[in-house]
Formats: sequence, structure tokens, C-alpha cells
Amino acid sequence: MKISNNWLKDFVKTESKTERIGEFLTDIGLEVEGIDKFESVRGSLEGIIVGKVLTCEKHPNADKLKKTTVDVGNGKVLNIVCGAPNVEAGQTVPVAVVGTKIYDKTGNFFEIKEAKIRGEVSQGMICAEDELGLSDDHGGIMVLDETQYEVGKNFADYFELTNDEVFEIGLTPNRTDAMSHYGVARDLHAYLSTNQLKSQFNKVASEALNNEGTHDFKLEIEDAELCPRYIGAVIEDVKVAESPSWLKDRLKAIGLSPINNVVDITNYILHGYGQPLHAFDADKIADKKVKVGVVKPGTKFTTLDGVERTLNGSEIMIKDGKDKPMCIAGVFGGENSGVSETTTTIFLESAYFNPVAVRKGAKAHSLNTDASFRFERGVDPNLTRTAITHAIKMIQEIAEGKLVGELLEEYPKKIEDNYVIIRFSKIEQILGTKIHREKVKEILKALEIQVLNEIPNGFEISVPAYRADVTREIDVIEEILRIYGYNKIDAPQKFSFTPVKLSTNDQDELENSWARTLQGLGFNEVMNNSLTSVKDETDAVKLLNPLSGDLAFMRKSLLEGLLQNTVYNINRKNQDIKFFESGKIYHKKEKYEERKQLALLVSGRDVAENWLQPKSAVSFYNLKAYVKVLLERLAVDYKEVALSDERFSDALAYEVDGKALVRIGKVSPALLKDFDIDQECFYAEIELEYAQELRSKNELKFKDIPKFNKIRRDLALLIDKTVNYQDLYQTAKKNKSPFIKNINLFDVYEGKNLPEGKKSYAMSFELLNEEKTLEEKEITEVMDSLIKAFQKEFNAELRS
Repeated sequence: MKISNNWLKDFVKTESKTERIGEFLTDIGLEVEGIDKFESVRGSLEGIIVGKVLTCEKHPNADKLKKTTVDVGNGKVLNIVCGAPNVEAGQTVPVAVVGTKIYDKTGNFFEIKEAKIRGEVSQGMICAEDELGLSDDHGGIMVLDETQYEVGKNFADYFELTNDEVFEIGLTPNRTDAMSHYGVARDLHAYLSTNQLKSQFNKVASEALNNEGTHDFKLEIEDAELCPRYIGAVIEDVKVAESPSWLKDRLKAIGLSPINNVVDITNYILHGYGQPLHAFDADKIADKKVKVGVVKPGTKFTTLDGVERTLNGSEIMIKDGKDKPMCIAGVFGGENSGVSETTTTIFLESAYFNPVAVRKGAKAHSLNTDASFRFERGVDPNLTRTAITHAIKMIQEIAEGKLVGELLEEYPKKIEDNYVIIRFSKIEQILGTKIHREKVKEILKALEIQVLNEIPNGFEISVPAYRADVTREIDVIEEILRIYGYNKIDAPQKFSFTPVKLSTNDQDELENSWARTLQGLGFNEVMNNSLTSVKDETDAVKLLNPLSGDLAFMRKSLLEGLLQNTVYNINRKNQDIKFFESGKIYHKKEKYEERKQLALLVSGRDVAENWLQPKSAVSFYNLKAYVKVLLERLAVDYKEVALSDERFSDALAYEVDGKALVRIGKVSPALLKDFDIDQECFYAEIELEYAQELRSKNELKFKDIPKFNKIRRDLALLIDKTVNYQDLYQTAKKNKSPFIKNINLFDVYEGKNLPEGKKSYAMSFELLNEEKTLEEKEITEVMDSLIKAFQKEFNAELRS
């Protein structure tokens, strides 16, 4: 949101400099992201002098150039080479002297320098109107009236130029009260006045209006829930024309393009006071009746942008006496009812529309206007009359309009202020410091929050309706802190806490723990939109009212989002990928399904290239290792099974009680091609809800560090190539011995000196008796039982 400093000064007077005002606004939650300079004329005509052409003759070395001498005052005469066809001796002209910067429409400039042009010295430039930014005319140099312009004077002295500084404010969605210059000024004054800084706030009130005669217009509100308050005015003899310079400059400063005086006035009120207005051509309102309600679903309506839209019947509509729609209330006007150059009578609207209904109407038609932005968040219902009276006053002064009859108004049920109780003990608890109750009262008064009654431990207060986001005690405390100053709250020098028992029922704790673990392993967390597009709509959950075709479905998997992140990084020369994301996926089968998963994706190198490890491409087994590190927290036994999944070329799953806990795979080449990725990617997904369910069943117990040492024994097994390590591992896990603590595969060999169809696995076993030192007899019994099991199950042979 852009806020003009000049405009802000209309409402609050302060001696603070622009930079300091930016700091104050940021301190109170209206974060200033930048301060830009605005000039109604680029460069403000600096360096442009009124001059008089003394002589003008043909350039000796160029047919289209002329050699002139120009008097620029104080007895100084410049030699200037000019290419304009209309330059003549005796003319009074604007002259850019050496050092002047000439700007183009994009803001770029070039500096006037003394130079030789075709062999002749040129010490400046005689300017055309477009070169000065005064118009688009480039028919020749600008010739001035010598009776009005004095030679040697600064050309800028003859113009009312606007120089402004514009704040770019990153406004949070809840701050509807600050969506205008008036609202920002009110907040700024509250801060300044409570911090002993000079400030004067000009509070707005309704204007006293002069009206003539009567009118025949009528107003009908069909549903007061959709439109709690509506005010209309009939203004005749309006002269639609160009706005005065000051009004155009105000709008240009905040990035708006002036249109005509009536439309510009409504935009001025919108950005000045925060109340959207709409002007209708009154002669196009059938039966001179304005109705506010809904229309039948399927009704066609063409908006100002020329697009014919099909209404769904839920939009708030402004209609004429024949129920013909004229405007989507609070969102967008109609093509055939707006103000044009031929308009002489207008019907001016100021209203408070139901925020939820406005938002639904705007989203249904993918419209986002300045008006809907404010209405759907909730404007000030008590500013409705004030805003329209100010607009009428401006139309009377600028467009020479005449207010006819009384204002039409419907306000059946007043929107009340919010009643809240705040406690000093709660303020101290939240802020960690004590604020004197008189200071609290001063801040509340500055925020226009009325203290209704003082109670032993606090205040009963009334929060104005325009603060739609302040409804609870904690909201009021936040307001007090915002104005009091976050910087005044001292950070404690020490923290005291009591350790709490680890809860295995907290899924957030599990997710956070896994996230920290992955970050420690070099992973980066990503967050992707859960809305996406899909090629295969099978089982996909489709939105009823999508924002666009690319965001029409809920995601079925986290993989596609991570692949988009991957290709984005690869295209920016970051080919080593370690990503993880925690999020929900959605399916529609017999019923809607929603599951939360933790997804990991790795690609490129596992370790950055160095002299010790010049090549370290990440593999399927690297990803398995990362997953196993996470699963250690669950302390569950899982079974490794082959997995068939079209997303992967090779894949497996970890199952517990026949249900998949983890899926790991190498992303299929076809899917990588769809994303234009030409390096291998490996992906794993963990079912978080199931992981938490398994975790909650485990009773964690603390154990002493063993007093005795582990014993390691190795086995080298010759087995068929069809046998997987997982098969050997599961067989070893079934061994009844309580002494087996760890099983590991440390070598695989396939090649020479082995029978055909065979391979060699070298496995290590760590044995431990926590009660005493293991005897060799006990160790031999365990190893013999393992060997027998391997021989029986896999026909394994021992290698010497």
C-alpha cells in the first residue's frame, strides 16, 4: 500500500522528518518497506532557465541543424546547436544549461554537457514540451510568451510543481483501519502523542451540505444482512472533465492514473478515508429506483472491463427499478451504468456491505479491486456518511455539481462497537512489564478506544467498530503494546523453566524432532502450495471454485512439488539437492481422504566435491540411511517389501503390521522428463499419522550405559544372487538370543573366484550381555545358531 507524505500531512501535523515517520510507522506495525520520491515533473525542471534566442543561422556542416546564441540572463550568452524546425531569433524559450538532467518517461536521464556537434560548440539545449515532461508534444521547441516569462528566471518558478515522498507499507490483512491515509495518520498520531512528540490530528466529520429542490429517486434494501447501511445522493449539472493538477498529482503519487474529475474524487475518498464510493449515471437508472439485493443464478452481466460474466446468485447486486443489474456491490461496476463524458446527473453511493458476501462475489469472478480489498475486510460503518459528504463537497467545487434533495439512507440496525474487559494483571503477564494504568488509559484514548468504566483490576472498554480485528482482551493488549513500543520491553537476562515429561502423544514434537534431525543432516525444508494441477484426475479432489486452472486440484502427492523445487534449483546451478517437506495430501475414493506425510528428495552429490571425495553421487542407499535415522525414534520393527508404484522405477516399502509406513524409490525417468530434470532423483515419503500411532504405543524407558563391552563377530556368507540382504537381516532378527544388539552389512562382493550365480555378503554382529561378560561358549552358541539358520533358509556357505 502506498501512502503519500503530503497527503498524510492533511490529517496529521508533525515536526518529524520523513525518515523518522517511516521508523515510527514500522514500530507500530505498519512496516515501511521503502520510501520513494515522487515528482509531478521528472527532475522538477531543475536547471531549466528562461532564455531568449538572439541569433539563429544555418549550421555550416549540417542541413537540419541550426546554430544559435541564447541569452540566459546576467549577461551570459550560450552557443547552442538546435535541431528543432521552429527555432527563430527573438523567441523566448526554456533552456537546459550544462549539468541539467533530462528525464524520459521511464525515469532514465541524460546529463547536458558542453560538446561539439558537427564541429560547432553547443553549451546547452533548447527544450521541447515532452523533453521537460510537460506534455507529449514534440512538434518543436517550446516557445514562451515574452510578456509572462522573464529571461534569466528559473523556469520552475512559473509552475506549481509537486514533490512528494511516498511510503510503501507492507500492510497485514487484519489492519483494515489503516487502509487509508486517514487511518495511517490516526495510528501515527496515537504513537506520537503518547510518546511526547508534537502532533496534531485533524479528525474528520461530516460536511454541512447545501442542497436544492427535490428528487424522485427511491432506495430499497432487499436484505439488510447483505447491506446493513446504504447512503445515496443525487447530484445534477455535473461537468465531467479533467481533474485539477493537485488532485491528479495526489493520485499519481500513489500509482493511480487520473480518469476524470468524478471518478478521481471517488478514488481520492477511497484512498484518503478508506471508504469506497461508486458513481452511477443517474439518467441510466430505470424508474429512478436503486435496489440492493441479489439476482437469479445464470443472469448475464457485463462489467466495466467489457467482460460478460455469469452471476451465481450469491453476489450483492446494485439494481435499477426493473431489477437490471448495474454493479457487483463492493467489487466492480457495470459497463452501461458508469459515468462518462456525457454524464450530467450522477447517483453517488456510499455503503457498508457484508464482508463475507463481498469476498465470495469477488472470488467467484476472480476480481480483486481496491474497493473489494477493503469491503471484504470490513470498512468503518460510521464513516459512510462522512465520506459521502466530503465527496459531494468536492464534486460541488470541482465539477460544479448541485446536490438535489436529501440524502437517501437505510441503516435499520446500527453496527455496535465491541465491548471488552481488560485486566492490568493480564497486561503485565503478557508484556512481562508493568505499565501505569494512566499510561494505558492515555494509549486507549489515543486509539479512540473509550473507557466505559474503571474496575478494580482493569477497564471496561468500547472498541470502535472500524477496528474489526480487535474483539478480545489479547487484541487490546497487542494494541497497547504496539503504541507503547516493542522496543521499550526489556528482554529478560535469564529464563527459568521446569523440564516436562516427554509426551509420545504429541505429533508436533515428532515432526519438529525429525525436522531438526534432517536439518542437521544437511537437508533444507520447503513449503509448497497444496493447490496444483493434475494430469490424471482419478482420485483427485477438485475445487468447486478454483482461482485458476493451474490451481484447480488438491495435491495427491508431495513428490511433484519437490520436483518443481528441484528443477528450479538445478536451473540456477544448484544441482546438489536435499529437500524435505511436511504437508497433507488429498484423495477422493469411496470418501474423501486426507493424510499428512513427511517427504524427502535427494539428487546430485551427497557430499560437496573435495580432494578426498571427488565423486560422491547420492544413491538410493543414502536415502534409505536417512530414513532409518528417522525411524530410530519410533523403535518399531518393520518389514521391507517390494513396491510397485508408477512414480518409481525401483521402489520398496517399510511395512508394520501389513501397513505401509514408508515408501522409498528412484523417481521414474518418465516423470523426471516431464519436469525436464536430467539427473537421478530419489524420493521417500513417511506416513506421519501412522508413525505417531506407532510411537504412542511405545513406552520409552531410560537405560543405564552398559557396564560391559560389546563383542563383535563377523560372518562371510556365499549365497545365491537372488538373496537380498533384507532377507538375511530378517532371519537374524528372528534369532531367540537376547544378546544380539546390532546387525550390519559391511561388504558385498560379486566377481572372480566365485561360483557362477553366487555373491558374497560380509555381515557383522554385535553381542552384549548387560549383566555380565559374555563367555566364549555363549558367543559360539549364538553364532552357530545364526549359521544354521542361514544354511537352512538360503543354503548359505561360509567363506574362509
